[in-house]
Amino acid sequence: MKYVKWIFVVLLICSLTAFVEKDKPTGGLNEGDVAPDFKIESTSNEQPAFKLGNLKGKYVLLSFWASYDAQSRMQNVSLSNALRSSHNVEMVSVSFDEYQSIFKETVRKDQIVTPTCFVETEGEDSGLFKKYRLNRGFTNYLLDGNGVIIAKNISAADLSAYVKEIG
Repeated sequence: MKYVKWIFVVLLICSLTAFVEKDKPTGGLNEGDVAPDFKIESTSNEQPAFKLGNLKGKYVLLSFWASYDAQSRMQNVSLSNALRSSHNVEMVSVSFDEYQSIFKETVRKDQIVTPTCFVETEGEDSGLFKKYRLNRGFTNYLLDGNGVIIAKNISAADLSAYVKEIG
């Protein structure tokens, strides 16, 4: 009976640690990779379609998120707030919500005021999701002027440090 308790404890610990890793975002591109170019349509008629290549020569924060993923949504808001006073980094925010109405309401509630905030309504089935190899969870990338990834999953505090560093 004594061994049964220990076996149960070991199995419990193993099962708990197995699930911890699954909550972390996996996949995606890495630092040093060139971010793939993409084109995405705007949700408003006043704004033209966006092409990442048009920002060549500028630092870009590329943030992938969805309203149903609380962690990525909070991260997107904090990154957007960190860049409000910066003119050195352009933020491009892409949501993978499947409904534009949910996306628009989330942007309104979260007070995201970036003109480069887009929605990819095909969600995880979109070419953009596959091009950036986003598996589980969402991520963000800081790109240099040549489109090379210089940071991945950057926090708002680290982003502020980068902004000060680049000028």
